[in-house]
Amino acid sequence: MTTFAGWPEAALDFYRGLEADNSKAYWTAHKAVYEASVLGPMQALLEDLAGEFGEPHVFRPYRDIRFSADKTPYKTAIGATLGGSGYVQLSATGLGIGAGCHVMAPDQLARFRAAVDAERSGDALVAAIAEVESGGVAVTAHEQLKRVPRGFDSEHPRAELLRDKDLVAWKDWPVAPWLHTAEAEQVVADALRTSRPLTRWLDEHVGPSTAPARR
Repeated sequence: MTTFAGWPEAALDFYRGLEADNSKAYWTAHKAVYEASVLGPMQALLEDLAGEFGEPHVFRPYRDIRFSADKTPYKTAIGATLGGSGYVQLSATGLGIGAGCHVMAPDQLARFRAAVDAERSGDALVAAIAEVESGGVAVTAHEQLKRVPRGFDSEHPRAELLRDKDLVAWKDWPVAPWLHTAEAEQVVADALRTSRPLTRWLDEHVGPSTAPARR
């Protein structure tokens, strides 16, 4: 087991280089740097946090370019999840954490809207968001309808939330000296703990999708 001691400067240099030359040639020439300075520290961090936040999973570094106009083959950040508790990302610009529902399946979205509509659970969500944001973590939606969805009052007191198609807590930090030390672990853990009022609400009122998997 490797002890997490932060990401070395070489990790940021690797992604700066990849942004300048996103090619198989660059990746092959610098793969050892990626494994030792980027992936290794991420795995060590996740091992340390898994007991509190859940089973870790590191995403593959390769982009899915099948349906994309951008054919660059590699992601310019490393991302990982910790159970359903959160997301950690490192890039050349710094560190980020997220928690919540980044994408909601139709059945999840239906439950989310019903819970936002109901006074008790809706007010509880408003309070949860306020608590998270008071701790310095933003709560936002990546995708939002222009209008309140059909079937709901356009003057609903939580109309803004009803328009959301996802809901996440997010915080990022620019590159700073602590990123290269074990202190980064505490920074990540504290932000994930701050996000818990939102994740608890989503766990209780939305939960995972129960729709059959697509073939």
